[in-house]
Amino acid sequence: MLRAYIEWWRKRFILAMTVKFLSGLVIGFGLGVYFLPIIIADSPAAQSVLQAEEAKAEKQALFTPDLPGSDPFHWGDGTLLISDNRVTLMGEVSPGPDYRLYLTPSYVETGAGFLEIKAQSREVARITGFKNFSYEIEDGIDLEQYGAVLIWCERFSQFITAGKLTNRS
Repeated sequence: MLRAYIEWWRKRFILAMTVKFLSGLVIGFGLGVYFLPIIIADSPAAQSVLQAEEAKAEKQALFTPDLPGSDPFHWGDGTLLISDNRVTLMGEVSPGPDYRLYLTPSYVETGAGFLEIKAQSREVARITGFKNFSYEIEDGIDLEQYGAVLIWCERFSQFITAGKLTNRS
């Protein structure tokens, strides 16, 4: 009888330890996916760079965190500036992996809306920083062909934020 009782507890102990181990793996993987982009993110652009880009920007878009396609984990806030060869964000976006900046022919506020126009959109930058970034873009992009900008997570096909492009005066 004692042997059966010990065997019963041994099986449950092994099962409990297996569940605990697997739970730890899942939680660790999830935390790694979330924190790795933050750890390896580019440093924010210097204030002097932001001011110089602001002075020569031709177009701008405003990002707000309360778009229908955004959520507490996927958002952007600030002003995106575009000149003939640079795109600069004065603000921040939520951290995440594999973010891309697209010029889109029209303004959309959801991931489903973007997927409908993705073929007509143009990827202009890979985003590797999440606050006050500035990236070079190809020369010769006709900004008049595009009415908006959008940040998209390629890895998880997730809408982050978008803004309507307007001329700076």
